[in-house]
Amino acid sequence: MLARADAWRARTFSALRHPHYRRFWSSQLLSLVGSWMQSTAQQYLVLELSGGSSAALGWVTVAQFMPSLLLSLFAGAVIDRLPRRRVLLTTQGVLMLTAVALAVTTHLGVVTLPLVMLIAFVSGCANAFDMPARQSMVVDFVPRADVSNAVALNSLSFNVSRTLGQALFGVVAALGASLLAGGDSSNVSHLALPFYLNVVSFFVVLYVLATLPFPPREGAPHGSMLDDVREGLRYVRRTPGVRNVMLLVGLLSLTVVNFNVIIPYYARVVFGAREATFGLLSAAFGAGAMAGALWQASKPNPLRNLRVGALILLASATLLALTPGPELAVPVLAACGFGMLSLLVSANSSVQLTIPDHLRGRVMSLYSFVLVGMGPPGALISSGLISKTGPLGPRVGLIALVVLGALSLLLLWTRLPRQLPAPGVRAASGD
Repeated sequence: MLARADAWRARTFSALRHPHYRRFWSSQLLSLVGSWMQSTAQQYLVLELSGGSSAALGWVTVAQFMPSLLLSLFAGAVIDRLPRRRVLLTTQGVLMLTAVALAVTTHLGVVTLPLVMLIAFVSGCANAFDMPARQSMVVDFVPRADVSNAVALNSLSFNVSRTLGQALFGVVAALGASLLAGGDSSNVSHLALPFYLNVVSFFVVLYVLATLPFPPREGAPHGSMLDDVREGLRYVRRTPGVRNVMLLVGLLSLTVVNFNVIIPYYARVVFGAREATFGLLSAAFGAGAMAGALWQASKPNPLRNLRVGALILLASATLLALTPGPELAVPVLAACGFGMLSLLVSANSSVQLTIPDHLRGRVMSLYSFVLVGMGPPGALISSGLISKTGPLGPRVGLIALVVLGALSLLLLWTRLPRQLPAPGVRAASGD
């Protein structure tokens, strides 16, 4: 048993034996804890400012993710042209300034819903460049054999930080009431403390990015920016394995993968929960996602769980719609997180291992487009369907989202790839 456990640990964390990747991974883990505290606090702040409106939550989500919809293709061309260090230092600096703005305005009690939407839009613009740049960095610090594992470990750090950050939100918000709001938990200024802590976390990742030795990357000659964008689109269109994975991710992002709207609305409005329970439900989802990332990291074939993860996601989301209260919702949301991350890690790894290096920024930007860029229309669809004042209500509305997601999976089931191209071999250019 000990030998099997050692073998599992070595296989699951194999990418961390590379020191430069280990430094980057550790810094991201710390910084993302602060980012998830901020994200959870922002969701709760929106509900407080709007009187519990799912529409307000949906529109702030639109503001945050609309830039990915508008800028992703252009961002990919920029990432393939400029040094990654310069891109990441710029985006992380802008994200730190948005955290400062939220912290100060919330602390002073002058924060408003339009201001939160503006700050969300600015951070979304930075993330439109930051996310594909970070995803394309995986191949800079690990060999091809460890790319799939590194992608899974990136998702693990994202979800470990989600679990820690969202679980800490309730504690930090309560501490903020004592330190910043004179013990009055109804004063929104107590929500400034998570924003302040996030500002501090940015200094670590900025230092690591400034000191990491980024290796030179081989590239192809570049034409105009528009030509570069067209080249990336043409590659995806002519590569069925990449194209169909992206279609699945995009369609599920439009429907059932909208837990940034579903979880806070179910916690606050459907279950009538306050900060602590809200944090617990969010942490349960993050814990399940963490388990899904670990499970995927231990698998040598990243495509193994593409279909399985989607089925678990759809089944557990259906159970959430039928769950009567927050206690039973904890394991159900953990299953939702497990299924979603099993699907997304598999999708990301299969794309990363297929695309050529000189197109990596553009293709990963397109991946961000279908995953994050579908957030704005997806948030509007999900918030409209699950609204208490809508035609279906929260429970039937969530089931409707699941049905739409299931139809998408069914349409693409036989078209999804089952094996990766061999190293150095490009995917087929036609169906």
